[in-house]
Amino acid sequence: MTHHPISSVDALMGLLARCAGVWDTPDRSGDPVDILDHGLQVAALLAVSHPDDEELQAAGLVHDIGHHLVPGDEAGHGTHAATAVEGLLGPRVARLVALHVPAKRYLAATDPDLALSPESARTLGRQGGPMTSAEAAAFEAGPDLAAAVALRRADDAGKTVGLRGPALETLGTWRSVLERVAAGHAGAGSGGC
Repeated sequence: MTHHPISSVDALMGLLARCAGVWDTPDRSGDPVDILDHGLQVAALLAVSHPDDEELQAAGLVHDIGHHLVPGDEAGHGTHAATAVEGLLGPRVARLVALHVPAKRYLAATDPDLALSPESARTLGRQGGPMTSAEAAAFEAGPDLAAAVALRRADDAGKTVGLRGPALETLGTWRSVLERVAAGHAGAGSGGC
């Protein structure tokens, strides 16, 4: 691993800001939006579909930072991102971030109507391909199945070039969500909340 855990919301905000102009592939041949724009779109979609789940929204915002932390590691980018944010945002956010790649594999195996972006379809094979029936059953038995699938579906939908509007605000509007999630995790860890 070539990065350290993110220790503060300020540090995470700085990392997210540095994801502007950084794509999921070093040569920009992948998805049509940069990592920051994509994270903002995914978080906004989850805020609409799951307004009471700020941990899920935070996971949507940060799920692809692993592409920036370890460029070129398509299969491991979710794990890199999860490791980076777990200490700050907690185990559930980290788990959801890590699950966004397995959730793609799960949906590729179980949803015949799944429409992946060309880049997601290309990377599916490098990430293990569609799950086997045994892998899918194990995934279904794991924690946060519905949230992991919601994140994945938002991930697939959040790739629109030039998307702006009331649901998609600037990065700064997400600071309070990240602060609440981080405070909830810190409070839970210290016996509070």
